[in-house]
Amino acid sequence: MLQNYTLFNQPLHTITQSKALISTLNAHSFNTLQNDVDFHNALQNSDVLLPDGISVVWAIRMLTGEKLQKIAGADLFYYEMERINALGGKCFFLGSSEDTLQKIRQRAKIEFPNVQVYTYSPSYKPEFNEDENKLMMNAVNAVKPDVLFVGMTAPKQEKWAYRHFDQLQVGHVCCIGAVFDFYAGTITRAPNWMIQLGIEWSYRLIKEPRRMWRRYLIGNVKFIGYVVREKIIMA
Repeated sequence: MLQNYTLFNQPLHTITQSKALISTLNAHSFNTLQNDVDFHNALQNSDVLLPDGISVVWAIRMLTGEKLQKIAGADLFYYEMERINALGGKCFFLGSSEDTLQKIRQRAKIEFPNVQVYTYSPSYKPEFNEDENKLMMNAVNAVKPDVLFVGMTAPKQEKWAYRHFDQLQVGHVCCIGAVFDFYAGTITRAPNWMIQLGIEWSYRLIKEPRRMWRRYLIGNVKFIGYVVREKIIMA
């Protein structure tokens, strides 16, 4: 049930843990975790779970009356980068292609000049073997970043971060998926007015219909069904 997830409902600067696993929950991830116990555990046990999606915000308000503030992965990314830029800290981008990571490094060097940026592009595959996991953890731990951004798409990134969290010598671990492409400019994010109206999903659907139609057209209907069922059970 959606109510079983404790969603963050404060300003990001109130996250005071020196080490924290930060994940996001949206309609697509909620649909996915219905049949993925490991994904469910990863989100349920995150130190901070952000309501990343207007559908989740609306659903929680309908179910409980609580008014949440939507906090997208991109919001988390900019907050963390500004925070460590002020401190002169280090960040690590784990995931995506080398071409995308290069674009990220180039842009971050200009926008966040006080941040030391490190990257690692893992093999593109559904599962990593033990040696590949060790290589990634060793690369991260050699840097000991203030923030580790993991961008391997959900649910892979959340499960990987949760599984290896205790072995990572890091500050905040942020699972932010598509933000890698948004920041690199390889995928265009919706205009601010669409984001403010809660229709960012429609922009992504228009831009990538073949990849996104099932997620948004079928997925949104499934999510509504889960929420309606939960509301009926509560009655």
